Amino acid sequence: MDKIVVLAGGTGSVKLARALYRLKSNSNTADTSSRVDNNSKNSNNSKQDMHLSIVCNVGDNIWMHGLYICPDLDTIVYGLAGLLDREKGWGVSNDTFNCLAQLAKLEGEQWFMLGDKDLAIHIIRSMMLREGKRLCEITGYLCSRLGIDAMVIPASDDHVETRIITNAGDIHLQEFWVKNKGMLDVHGIVYKGIEHVRACSNALHAIEEADRIIVAPANPVSSILPILAIRELGDAVRRRRDVCVAVSPIIGSRPVSGPAAKYMKALGYDVSPVSIAEMYRDVASTLVIHESDIALMDEIKAKDMDVYATDILMDDEEDEVRLARYLLKL
Repeated sequence: MDKIVVLAGGTGSVKLARALYRLKSNSNTADTSSRVDNNSKNSNNSKQDMHLSIVCNVGDNIWMHGLYICPDLDTIVYGLAGLLDREKGWGVSNDTFNCLAQLAKLEGEQWFMLGDKDLAIHIIRSMMLREGKRLCEITGYLCSRLGIDAMVIPASDDHVETRIITNAGDIHLQEFWVKNKGMLDVHGIVYKGIEHVRACSNALHAIEEADRIIVAPANPVSSILPILAIRELGDAVRRRRDVCVAVSPIIGSRPVSGPAAKYMKALGYDVSPVSIAEMYRDVASTLVIHESDIALMDEIKAKDMDVYATDILMDDEEDEVRLARYLLKL
């Protein structure tokens, strides 16, 4: 049985995570071999014998309304449980927002969209935290209650915050992206408290035992680097560099989604798959880029990385499965 570990954020990672989970769990997955390039034409619709672990970013966690919100963790959990609102890419499908509407009447903060069904997971998590349970333990419990046959692991049980340095001051990532809609100028990014954060032991064990580590096509600065900035985790992945493959979240000079461009520029990087190679070169031996960026392959190889080009866009379920199969066959 192959042991697969995914380093993941939220909306940029859940498509690949659920495709891998589908391959593991569903023997009736549709055959997509007709759309796969030559490296993947032997795809079939048998399920993959794998143990799947997903190590999730915790840098965007935030306390709101007395509740501990873990957006990236919850997006992955909802995605694997079949509860995710696919149109929005976050939250629970067919959710209502009656609580939020009532908060507005009471002049409470309502800029962060918490649905009525979504609130349940935050209530349970916060209650268990106050009882002294660890975030890793709580996440495992939630997965078991939702019938998820995979390990979803927070990178750490400790609290760390991705803070965005803007023209309006130092603000939480969620305030920048959700409250201010990503409109502020970005001058820097820090992971507040990272020096005191310990890695979740389950995450370390999964990485040490992995046959393949996949860095999902997530925002590198706000989803992946906060994981690798946890010293124990970063060191663990570097030791397994030879089995680690990263998928570029950049096509040409544009991110597939989200504010990655602003964040990368704030850290002094050009917005390019070559910059992704530079950011990941010490943890991943291989980078998968979009087929339209094939002209950049030599530059990426110069970063001491193997490079493959394919269609990395995931617009529907077939695309998700196709890319997942491709990564497993590299």
